[in-house]
Amino acid sequence: MFHGYGSNEEDLFSFASELPEELMVFSVKAPYDLEPFGHAWYAINFDAEQGKWSDDEQAKESREKIVAFIDEAIEAYDLDEDNISLLGFSQGTILSYSVALSYPEKIKNVVALSGYINENILVEDYGQKDHSKLSFYASHGQVDQVIPLEWAQKSPEFLKSLNIPITYEEFPVGHGVSQQNFFSFKKWLQQRI
Repeated sequence: MFHGYGSNEEDLFSFASELPEELMVFSVKAPYDLEPFGHAWYAINFDAEQGKWSDDEQAKESREKIVAFIDEAIEAYDLDEDNISLLGFSQGTILSYSVALSYPEKIKNVVALSGYINENILVEDYGQKDHSKLSFYASHGQVDQVIPLEWAQKSPEFLKSLNIPITYEEFPVGHGVSQQNFFSFKKWLQQRI
């Protein structure tokens, strides 16, 4: 599980006890510290001239750190390397998309909550990779004030262009996960593990 900007590894871990018990759940802390507290997978900068922009180089570094973590966890815990699922929220979703689309041989399922696909942080040859074993569940709040709904709505078309199956849903919430959303992605995941 990969948390959002300004949060930490404990944020999504509250989901763990409700997820299918056959899963071994890891909740990972992003590598960059924020002041006065919290963590990020990459910096989001606010500039008078450029407006709000993301540090894509840091995001790529985080993508590679996540891939290394997955490899280490598979070895250390004797995990089934053909049955790895990612769950991300917000910035954690952006990284989950990036890891899965860049290294589809490593991932089976992605639960993408309140995020979008940033093509700038995918490996250059992602389009030539075999995405046939990937499956996505994506959801977004209809009144999300942090990440525009329109950004998330582009994900299904992008994934379908790569022949990747996706279940996409919207919920009448802001930047968060409603109970209905939780039960929906839990059911989706249970059917695929």
